[in-house]
Amino acid sequence: MKLDVLVVGAGFAGCVVAERLASSGKSVLVIDRREHIAGNAFDKQDAAGVLVHQYGPHIFHTNAPHIVEYLSRFTDWRPYEHRVLSSTDGKLYPMPINRTTINSLYGLSLDEAGIAAFLKSVREKRDRIENSEDLVLSSIGRDLCDRFFRNYTRKQWGLELSQLSATVAGRIPVRTNDDDRYFTDTFQKMPAEGYTSMFQNMLNHPNITLELGTSFQQVASRMQAAEIYYSGQIDEFYNFRFGLLPYRSLRFEHEHLPGTKYFQQVGTVNYPNDHDFTRITEFKHLTGQKHAGTSIVREYPQSQGDPYYPIPTPENQARYEQYKQLAAADKHVHFIGRLAEYRYYNMDQVVAAALNLMKNSLR
Repeated sequence: MKLDVLVVGAGFAGCVVAERLASSGKSVLVIDRREHIAGNAFDKQDAAGVLVHQYGPHIFHTNAPHIVEYLSRFTDWRPYEHRVLSSTDGKLYPMPINRTTINSLYGLSLDEAGIAAFLKSVREKRDRIENSEDLVLSSIGRDLCDRFFRNYTRKQWGLELSQLSATVAGRIPVRTNDDDRYFTDTFQKMPAEGYTSMFQNMLNHPNITLELGTSFQQVASRMQAAEIYYSGQIDEFYNFRFGLLPYRSLRFEHEHLPGTKYFQQVGTVNYPNDHDFTRITEFKHLTGQKHAGTSIVREYPQSQGDPYYPIPTPENQARYEQYKQLAAADKHVHFIGRLAEYRYYNMDQVVAAALNLMKNSLR
């Protein structure tokens, strides 16, 4: 069987690519090895009727108007600004670290200038920033690092801060004001009917055929596609020729609490120093849903399981570069997305990359 385009993966990357190609007149087959669309952003009602994110919280935020304009074709939005608290010594503090965090933790009453001076006094000077530990210690000093970052990193990544690229810690800002929003992007909203509904609308095109529970290997033997857009693991595509690209996985423990209006004050609470899990998310904060009970999820990082986070170390990046060279020679195969590019993308970054790829491909 011949077709114009095969898209592997029905998450953000694959669905954007499929929609754009289908709208240009091409026939597109979208496959996914899972039994559902939307990738890790998949959401559904649990047994109690609460809308939950099956693979942990997905909070949409961006500063790019063209991404909002594009996705707004497929969904309405509800306002939501994500807030996170972090537990240390049995108390909860705003995360990212801000003026409230420092004043509450140390019993101070500093203004913004005072917080800036405090941080300057505790920072550990580094001539070169070579890893996440260098970045954190040079930004907030050792005590704050140990309370909020060091053990969380051990749990989340199975590595020390000193073993991780500075890009990991660089994702989390430090503030001298009282802004307790986790993100400061100009656009912070959630799909009004959920992510899965948005993806269904994206794939609702006469030129798109969808096959779920189907792997690339199953399709490759029976179909010939002029173009392939691949959003799976790039090392798997090349049969692990240069070895395995490691990923960090997660185990999700979902729980419904009947008769509990809210379990916690904010959408997510981090537990850097206690418990085997890293955080608890309560979905009613995210969705605005009204329900007599509430549903939460605990996240337990692990080394085995579905791939979620590329592990950013120099060794892993060097191995990826070998696969990238192979990919550059495959002119009819295009690699897009977090797994295919071995990159820690945010959702809006995946959409931007996919739209940019389509802009160049459809000229």
